[in-house]
Amino acid sequence: MKTMTENQLQELEQDLNAIRDEVVADLGERDARYIRRVVRLHRALEVGGRVMMPFGFIPPVFVAATLSLGLSKIIENMEIGHNVMHGQYDWMNDPSLHSQTYEWDTACSSDSWRRTHNYEHHTYTNIIGKDRDYGYALLRLSDDEKWRPAHSLQFLNYIVLSVFFQWGVALHELEFERIRSGEVRLRDKLPFLRDLARKGGRQAFKDYVFFPLITFPVAPIVLAGNLGANLIRNLWSSTVIFCGHFTQDAETFNEKDCVNESKGHWYLRQLTGSSNFTGPKWMHLLSGHLSYQVEHHVFPNLPAHRYPEISEKVQAVCRKHGIHYNTGSFAHQYGTVVKRILSYSLPDRLRTRLTAQPA
Repeated sequence: MKTMTENQLQELEQDLNAIRDEVVADLGERDARYIRRVVRLHRALEVGGRVMMPFGFIPPVFVAATLSLGLSKIIENMEIGHNVMHGQYDWMNDPSLHSQTYEWDTACSSDSWRRTHNYEHHTYTNIIGKDRDYGYALLRLSDDEKWRPAHSLQFLNYIVLSVFFQWGVALHELEFERIRSGEVRLRDKLPFLRDLARKGGRQAFKDYVFFPLITFPVAPIVLAGNLGANLIRNLWSSTVIFCGHFTQDAETFNEKDCVNESKGHWYLRQLTGSSNFTGPKWMHLLSGHLSYQVEHHVFPNLPAHRYPEISEKVQAVCRKHGIHYNTGSFAHQYGTVVKRILSYSLPDRLRTRLTAQPA
């Protein structure tokens, strides 16, 4: 991470606070209209997918229904649920869009998400040993973790995690790696497991029992379509999140360097530990505007649709302070994620030899 003096960090804090204050002062009807329009789009896509699905014995209709339902799940999870639960729309005083009352359409409960994501991840972003989102306890992505033979299979683990991503996220609070090491007792996790059974069970029942049963003559088609929609959502969500956190230029940090850190230092960590990717407007919408992960980590409770306009100002602040602003095309950023996963699956000596620059 770039070394900055306390005075420089204080100036960085002031510059970024000024951007935040400007947006907060401008929040209003424009933002309310936006999120309500997105909610209507999500509902239209879901109803369209559900209505078309029983007619999925016609192949083009099956594809359209599955895609419509999958897109509705992506939009609800990424642009609505994730952002609402960050408190981005609490100022509207709308119970249906409030961070403490919203329950999203996925296996992970909103309470668990707020604990593991809003608090743990956003407070300790990329601090090894504190941010459990870093590698999801499955992937070795830096030299901070010692290589073990099991890491040679981590690309396979990545694929499995992506396919079942909603369940991986739902199980994240279980802290399996700490149970295995004896740091945490399984019985201490019983309240969490009960909540997971309730929320995850409702999700599985809805998609894999209820909707197929009410369309019984074509139940296998509806079941297949629901599986396909969830797969679309899982693969896309996983890819977006990995592109925002695990590109080659995304930095990691040590606990000792972040003890009693100032707000300016926290800002610096968010700027250097995050990654953006570029693309058309529809891509930003479907990513929940996490294509602007840098801006999201710096301003997690500002409405995400504001990130594109904030981005220019954040880039100007980075240029002023000589901080690298990590962005690139979607294909490029995803390519570096894959390269990082594969690279750190190798023993250190082999990885060093393969990545060494020729003299």
